[in-house]
Amino acid sequence: MGNKLTACTSILIGKDASIDGTIMIGRNEDAKAAWPKHMVVHQRGEMSKHFISKDTRLELDLPEESARYTATPEWTDKDGLFEEDGINEYDVAMSATESAYSNALVLGYDPLVENGLNEEAMITVVLPYVKTAREGVQRLGNLIAKYGTGETNGVLFADNDEAWYFETGAGHYWVAQRIPDDSYAVVANQLAIQEIDFNDSANFMFHPGIQEFVEKHNLNPDPLTFNFRKIFGTADRSDAIYSEPRVWVGHQMFSPRQATDETPESIGLPFIMKPDHKLSIFDAQSYLSNHYEGTEFDPLGHGEHAHKYRPISLAKTQESHILQMNRPGANIHWLAMGVATESTYVPFFNGITDTPAPYKRGKLPAQLNSAYWIFKHASVLVDSHLHDFLPLLRDVQKERNAAAIKMIAETDRRLPSLKGEARATFLTRQSDDYATDTLNAYKKLSLELITKMTDYCELNFNTDENL
Repeated sequence: MGNKLTACTSILIGKDASIDGTIMIGRNEDAKAAWPKHMVVHQRGEMSKHFISKDTRLELDLPEESARYTATPEWTDKDGLFEEDGINEYDVAMSATESAYSNALVLGYDPLVENGLNEEAMITVVLPYVKTAREGVQRLGNLIAKYGTGETNGVLFADNDEAWYFETGAGHYWVAQRIPDDSYAVVANQLAIQEIDFNDSANFMFHPGIQEFVEKHNLNPDPLTFNFRKIFGTADRSDAIYSEPRVWVGHQMFSPRQATDETPESIGLPFIMKPDHKLSIFDAQSYLSNHYEGTEFDPLGHGEHAHKYRPISLAKTQESHILQMNRPGANIHWLAMGVATESTYVPFFNGITDTPAPYKRGKLPAQLNSAYWIFKHASVLVDSHLHDFLPLLRDVQKERNAAAIKMIAETDRRLPSLKGEARATFLTRQSDDYATDTLNAYKKLSLELITKMTDYCELNFNTDENL
């Protein structure tokens, strides 16, 4: 993420690397510990034909036809929309953005553009207008080449066939790489893409002038190759402390046999990895919920190195999402409001016509008729007495996760017999019922925690039984 001084973490999983043949792209949106998000459905044709960014004042004429799509905008559009993630009616998924940093050398020749296309607007001006992931990459690339961007970012795309990771490297230059079907990638606030094969159009896309730009300004430290990360990115001490450990822990989770020589501060960890085992939706959720548990670096621990590295899941996560594509039934927009490790991923089927009212409201100060604040309420209560209360939260999460899988299986069985409006109505009802049941479970948990907390008050006194 960009202007909000944010720092997200992303994962992309190819269809042959997953346990069920699905493609998954996911990301934590990290900005502020108390900054509500909404979950909405934009209807077909709803978008204005002219867009003006409240963030950068960029103005764009948009195509006549806009597709239906899901999104998670901010609670206020005062500083921009920040729709962040969604799936459109053509089964194209997009998540924007993963913040990164370009080095001073490339920015000297192609500076960031103050009134360019930033994270705030990317979902809004791209996702409703594309029918494949490749079209999404190309549309975003064309817009950035023309209008420029004021941030260095990574953007995730997927459809029912492939996943792509897109990166900007300066004001106008960009590249994108297809995630191999048998592989995954984890990204943490660094430019991640490495070697570019300009002759492999099946797996790489790029700004048409990027080679000439790099050669003209002598930007390539190793002219025998074209390593985008080394040419455009950074590799300093802050990367070793802030970014590399989150990549390292992903490799330890999914590829421990291959990553034996890696350390949390290893520089230049590979972008593309093959997992040692097939990955499930819960593996993706576990990565985005990770805080180095089981290691000496866990901030919830008490060891010497408990706060040495920045964890993946942390207090300032506004929402975490996984967009699961190539499913046998409807694709799924999984959404966890607030801190992922203390929340639950709720499955919203692609094809729904609306979301429950609590998911469409929430502002400052807190209000407990909002999904965001219901999850955050339980989260802060658990934090108050973590040792005692975390097991109670984990019980709710396990029950809800099992219920999600059961509900999805039931939905998949019914879908083949439903078409058109009946299908949309059924998907909406299934999503709404699960989402509402999950909010009720967290409300119940919060009341249980408050009840238990009444005896933790310092204003207590043990009365002598004989008095």
